[in-house]
Amino acid sequence: MTDAATQDLEAYLHTHIQLSAAMQVAVVSATPDAVTLSAPLAPNINHRSTAFGGSVSTLAILSAWSLVNLRLKAEGLHTRLVIQSNRMDYDAPIESDFTATATLADEGAWPLFLKMLARKGRARIVVTSVVRCGEAVGGRFEGEFVGFLIN
Repeated sequence: MTDAATQDLEAYLHTHIQLSAAMQVAVVSATPDAVTLSAPLAPNINHRSTAFGGSVSTLAILSAWSLVNLRLKAEGLHTRLVIQSNRMDYDAPIESDFTATATLADEGAWPLFLKMLARKGRARIVVTSVVRCGEAVGGRFEGEFVGFLIN
């Protein structure tokens, strides 16, 4: 993505998902293969001086949602995209700024997702995201997203 497209994604998140602005989420990189978002510790800190679990989970969800949304836009599809279910594992305390990098759980599932979307008007896909604090893994996310075709 170009710098302008990265800025557009960040502006979209801050405008339409206002929690992302309060968390000071920034788009680090966004490609059809992976989306990485970052958040500073200060606005996301808990009473133990580590990242609040809800903020960690939110950053992972936002990165995953952004990846699928970006791919759908690249396909020229107008959809409504929502999360249906997710699981978040917290591997280690996060003591400084952190990132979440989303990828499809199975790249081979994308063509079937698009086929079902075209055929049924809705489809599901699983996305993973790894949350890091520096090089250390702080958490792992897996979520299922549902896309609804808008005509």
